[in-house]
Amino acid sequence: MTGPSALGRRLPVVLLSLAGFAIAMTLTLFQAGVLDSVWEPFFGDGSRQVLTSSVAQAIPIPDASLGAAAYLIEAVLELIGSPYRWRDRPWLVVLPGVVAAGLAAAAIGLVAAQIFIVKAFCTLCLGSAAISLLVAVLVAPEAAAAVRRLRNRSS
Repeated sequence: MTGPSALGRRLPVVLLSLAGFAIAMTLTLFQAGVLDSVWEPFFGDGSRQVLTSSVAQAIPIPDASLGAAAYLIEAVLELIGSPYRWRDRPWLVVLPGVVAAGLAAAAIGLVAAQIFIVKAFCTLCLGSAAISLLVAVLVAPEAAAAVRRLRNRSS
């Protein structure tokens, strides 16, 4: 792995994003009434409480579908461009950085909502949050290199 945009650095983000997409789609299918239940090995009825809470229903579509869309966008954006994209097309790197930051912010907010508002936990939701935070950590070095490149161009 030589630069910040090497495929070897981006591939783990793609795989994690696809795993996050699969989890978020499972949660979406439950919220849409397609699935009767979701896997919950640790928190009893916690997943049902979280996924049917006022927080989860604050928007007119399943909130998990927004996460699914963001994960899929992240995966696609990570696959676009050469190993030199941070230098040649820095905006193409900043965009997945923004998506990853949004996923991380949403993860923190949703975990906080489980703790302080719903007072229940959802295993798959926590797994998705962990993936979101890990994706943000993995994307940060490439995004930082692209931002430095943009700053150097404007100087």
